[in-house]
Amino acid sequence: MKRLLITLLITYSSNLLSQEVYRIEGVIRGITDGNCILAYNHYSSQLYAKDTAKVDKTGRIIFSKNEKLDTGIYEILLPNRNKTISLIISDAQQFSFSTDTSDIIEKMKIMNSHENKLFYDFQKFMKVNQEKYKEAKLSKNQNIILDERKVFYEKFINKNKGYYVTKLLKTAADTDISNAPKLPNGSIDSTKLFEYYKAHYWDNFDFSDTRLAKTPFLHQKLERYIKNLTIQREDSIIKSANQLINKAQKGYQKDFVSYIISYITNQYEIPKIMGTEGVFVHMVENYYLTEIITLNDTSTLKALKEKISILKPLLLNREIPNIGVQNIRGSFSYIYELNGDFNVIFFYSPSCGHCKEAAPKLKSFYDKYRNYGVQVMPISIEGSEEDWKKFISDNKWQNLANGYGLTVSRKVDYRKDYDAISTPTIYIVDKNHKIIARRIGVEDLEPFYNLHSKDNPLISK
Repeated sequence: MKRLLITLLITYSSNLLSQEVYRIEGVIRGITDGNCILAYNHYSSQLYAKDTAKVDKTGRIIFSKNEKLDTGIYEILLPNRNKTISLIISDAQQFSFSTDTSDIIEKMKIMNSHENKLFYDFQKFMKVNQEKYKEAKLSKNQNIILDERKVFYEKFINKNKGYYVTKLLKTAADTDISNAPKLPNGSIDSTKLFEYYKAHYWDNFDFSDTRLAKTPFLHQKLERYIKNLTIQREDSIIKSANQLINKAQKGYQKDFVSYIISYITNQYEIPKIMGTEGVFVHMVENYYLTEIITLNDTSTLKALKEKISILKPLLLNREIPNIGVQNIRGSFSYIYELNGDFNVIFFYSPSCGHCKEAAPKLKSFYDKYRNYGVQVMPISIEGSEEDWKKFISDNKWQNLANGYGLTVSRKVDYRKDYDAISTPTIYIVDKNHKIIARRIGVEDLEPFYNLHSKDNPLISK
């Protein structure tokens, strides 16, 4: 009977363990209380919580559930949240580790996970190598240390082919430029070097491998590719975007493609650099409206269609839509009557606080440059005619081409026709009425004028 009971207990314990598809046990010296969080990356550097574990007095934690973890890079957030422990999750999902908060990498010991052992062996070498590099003051010594790093990396990659950690390290590695073209005399051609670097930037990212989804590498590389390796001009950004999306589509993983498209679209919906709004229009027209990205929410798609229908006629180098508005004499003045080299159209509301602050600055700019091709047309798009006239009088705008935008030559919706979702909204057009700047602040008028006007007589003085 006693033997039978022992057998039943062993069988029961074995069944409990077999139900634990993942079990990560750790001992972290330096913590004795609190909760640790097991979290994962999903494309970006943002972490998403997967599990929690209570820390006992010895620093012991256990993450365990009856489910399989997706392959990826996971982080254990310590109770104070100012330190993390990185782990590789792949096939082996029942393993343990021990470390110390004083030096997580150096003190790390891994049991029953060869992937993580390799991962920390690599990090330990790199940590020591980097410290030696910082200590080396002579460039010759630093080059020797960099050569040691390169030899170690190549040996590590070749020796551990087929492991997930090896793919991660290759994905994270910077572009190899050793085969970049050189000038006939053997020296480096910086332009060609940059072109080579950018052309081969994605060589080690496998767009067919879904295991890279739960890593930060796609987001990190994408952000650098778009923001740092691409000239922030509409045509350059669109070219880079199209090339990258085409490359990603060859991997046949729709989630990767969708993430890239969404990231670029979001970056230029409200761009930080004027003149790149066309990227947003291009992305919506070519990837959303063509259903390369499918949106389940029809209201979002409708909103995107409406937004690009507003933006497209108002992009840089497009002729601004003409309109006639009531002038101070009671007749119509038209935008297309502006014939200066630098024409400012100022959509405002007499009751708007920001407009009141901007009004004297606008007059000051006009007074300074009125004899150098600058014309200004303020158009009131809200308020009564009396409010409009009082605003002109209060700000001594009598010499500007004032317009009352509620008495017009055609039906107009300023929000849709001129993207005037807030006031003031400023456009600058040239003598052919082509938009050369949009939605800039009144304080930016003079700096932009100085850049735009090559022969500015006030600058040359």
